[in-house]
Amino acid sequence: MLTLINAILGGALLVAGRKLFWLFVAAAGFVAGFQLTTRFFQGPEGLAIIVGLVAGAVFAIFAIFLQTIAIGIAGFLAGGYVLQTLIAMLGLERFAVTWLIFIIGGIIGVLLVSFLFDWAIITLSSLAGAALVVEAFHLQRNGLIFLVLLVAGVIIQGAALRSEERREKVEE
Repeated sequence: MLTLINAILGGALLVAGRKLFWLFVAAAGFVAGFQLTTRFFQGPEGLAIIVGLVAGAVFAIFAIFLQTIAIGIAGFLAGGYVLQTLIAMLGLERFAVTWLIFIIGGIIGVLLVSFLFDWAIITLSSLAGAALVVEAFHLQRNGLIFLVLLVAGVIIQGAALRSEERREKVEE
């Protein structure tokens, strides 16, 4: 079940993470809720999925009504998750302090979102989408697939952004 959720969320983030920013925020909430539940409570996977879904729904609602704050929190959560995934892909997780890596990645994510909003959302949603897809299919040790997915997500979303910008200029 989790594999399917990760694959669908990851694919959606790769293709439309910027356009559906609330989905990006919801996905970050889902991943954070799921990971916290599995890390601190040794219950069944179903409980972790439910907690993740609830957290994702709360974050999505939060994103709709408090967009700036929600995007900052999502940037933090996505940045932390992505940096942890990259550390694991490089085989360095046994040398790293997990929470410190998460915080560093989170700070990078917030900075990206603050200064380069559209491109930060494209980059972070592509990173998160690639990480989710790679994790869903247990390909964490295959950096090439991660990189291909990341580049594909940035290209697809970047092309959509440029197309929207061109349309707006024509309408002016």
